[in-house]
Amino acid sequence: MKRYIAKICLSVCCIIATTTVAMAQREVLTLEQAIDVALKNNYDIRLAKNNAEVAANDYAYANFAFAPRLNATAGTNWSSTALKQEFANGTKRDTSGIKSRVLNASATLNWTLFDGLKMFATRDKISAIKDLGELAIKDQIQNTIATVIGGYYNIVQQKQQLKALAEQMSISQERVTLSDAKFQTGLGPKTDLLQSKVDLNAQKALYLRQQTVIEQSKALLNQLMAVPTNATFYDVTDSIPVTANISLGELQENVNKNNTTLKVQQQNIAISALAIKESRADYYPTISFNSIYSFNRNVANAATNNFSPKFNRNNAFNYGFTAAIPIFNGFNVKRQVKNAQLNYDFQKITMENVKSQVEVSLINAYKDYDYYKQALALEEENLDLAKENMMVALERFKQGVSTTIEVKQAQQSLEDSYYRLIQARYNTKLAETELRRLNGSIIQ
Repeated sequence: MKRYIAKICLSVCCIIATTTVAMAQREVLTLEQAIDVALKNNYDIRLAKNNAEVAANDYAYANFAFAPRLNATAGTNWSSTALKQEFANGTKRDTSGIKSRVLNASATLNWTLFDGLKMFATRDKISAIKDLGELAIKDQIQNTIATVIGGYYNIVQQKQQLKALAEQMSISQERVTLSDAKFQTGLGPKTDLLQSKVDLNAQKALYLRQQTVIEQSKALLNQLMAVPTNATFYDVTDSIPVTANISLGELQENVNKNNTTLKVQQQNIAISALAIKESRADYYPTISFNSIYSFNRNVANAATNNFSPKFNRNNAFNYGFTAAIPIFNGFNVKRQVKNAQLNYDFQKITMENVKSQVEVSLINAYKDYDYYKQALALEEENLDLAKENMMVALERFKQGVSTTIEVKQAQQSLEDSYYRLIQARYNTKLAETELRRLNGSIIQ
């Protein structure tokens, strides 16, 4: 029996070596490298950064809301006058050819001194929006990292499934060899040989399909990293590490403090509160300082009459204060304040909803994590049993004390054990990643 076990192991090694010889020449992409590339190139992160930069740009000019507004205008006009007059006493006057040029300029200054503290509320709201943009970037980064981790280890688990299929093919090849030997010696029917070949071909087809699935999974990871989707020339690691000592109590203690989704909603509440202050400021009068300097000059080559000047210049400087007092505007301010208050209440209700969703997601993710962790330990034990059962079934088949159906059943049990073990390990990692994402510790 040991000889056949060694023979099967050698067959497995040969198949795996044949299928991975090209991979050996490939550069291994680590998870850290995949995350690093995604953080630099991912489209969702870049869009979030763009929105944050807009908010930061607005904040850079926020203090200019307190500065005065200064505007200047200037203009010039040319005119040509042709006037002919004839009076009742027979006198005639012809003033044709009079040309004049008018030059005017003005500078106005308006400085709002008091507007019900609306300027301060606006500045604070812009600052809060800037902070919201930074939180949105952090939230998107965490979501992207979690997605990249899932995508990366999906390739790893598909790669492990490929190796499991290679082992199944080696066992099927051994079945074909044994069935053929029995048929040639008259100890076994031809149906056993034919069925063994059918099973082997089916597994070869699955093997080809699995290779395609790996390439497709790499294309999905490439999309997350924003690199060409057909650049699948790299390899990934062989294992999926799992953290076995995560505590639900520690997660629940830190989730309200670290979860970026909650922080984003908290910032939305702060922004809506400042919007109420902005709206209420319109109840108060607006006091402004105003000043204007004007210059006007008119030059003509001749006067139209004895009382008209050929040259005229006027300079004026005015300044003063104005107060705009709201008396009645159709309750428009009241409507705006009410809408701002309703939005504030909406954001608070949304906060409670988001908090409830995060708590439920955390508990469910931990239950998944705890279940798959236990299932993982169980499936590791099952795999050892299935391997031993497979070897015993092959030896019994060789000795002629069992049928090919028994071998096929043992082989199917081994295949199912591999699949469940790989899935349990992958699902445990996904649950662990989700816990870290909800806890806000995925980027630490």
